[in-house]
Amino acid sequence: MKRLIIIIFSLILTFGCSTKTFPPESVKTPIKPAKIALVLGAGASKGFAHIGVIKILENNKIPVHMIVGTSAGSFVGSFYAYGFNAYQLQKIALEIKKSDIVDLIFPDNGFIQGLKLESFVNKMLNNTVIEKLKIPFYAVATDIQTGEEIVFGRGNTGIAVRASCSIPGVFTPVKIGNKFYVDGGVVSPVAVDAAKRLGADVVIAVDISSDNQSPPPQTTVETLLQSVNIMYSKLAISQLAKADVVIKPKVGHIASYDFDKRHEAIFEGERAALEALPKINDIISKLKNEGRL
Repeated sequence: MKRLIIIIFSLILTFGCSTKTFPPESVKTPIKPAKIALVLGAGASKGFAHIGVIKILENNKIPVHMIVGTSAGSFVGSFYAYGFNAYQLQKIALEIKKSDIVDLIFPDNGFIQGLKLESFVNKMLNNTVIEKLKIPFYAVATDIQTGEEIVFGRGNTGIAVRASCSIPGVFTPVKIGNKFYVDGGVVSPVAVDAAKRLGADVVIAVDISSDNQSPPPQTTVETLLQSVNIMYSKLAISQLAKADVVIKPKVGHIASYDFDKRHEAIFEGERAALEALPKINDIISKLKNEGRL
């Protein structure tokens, strides 16, 4: 009897405690949310067109997770990143005067010092530093000594925008720390590469420098601005090829120094963005289907 109990107990241990082998469950890789970058290019007064582009993107609920701006693009971009909507941006643009942002000086390294521009930005943005803006924002400038592209993503927003807007020969270089900076358009008029390095999955680039039909310049500053704009248009080509969507407002007839045609610039921005909208919507639909938006 005792032996029988031992045999039964052994059988229970052998078969009752046996384990089945199951194939390991596949671990699903978490879906990475897509980041859409709005890259706003250089172009001085033509930059009012950026506001028209933003208006169309907003009206069609196109998400923007990052803004990268060069020169005029950094000026408009900083205001949008702060939280102004497109209609507020338009109101600011139509009310702004040259005297609000231009401080002429006796020519040395430039005709415009840029302190007024810096002060205007900081005042309008309530002295909000870059890293505290509602949308991640980056201002692109150029180290005048090394020729290196510098992307400001922290610190004083006004001085970063001023550095990004400091067109060589027109503005004096901006000293930050021990270095001097000029307009980011010198190396990166439409900073698509920077946006991708910063983690953008989709880049919507706005190019306002390629359409060159400006009237003949009449002054030294006008000549400098027009020459710089021609240079920017050539430099932009390689980076624009890497963007997912390129929006090109037809602002060639607007001189780089012309504040009087800001209405037209905004309208051309709207028109160009509307033309690009089907392509943008296709990308958005694809990202939603993939669960990335």
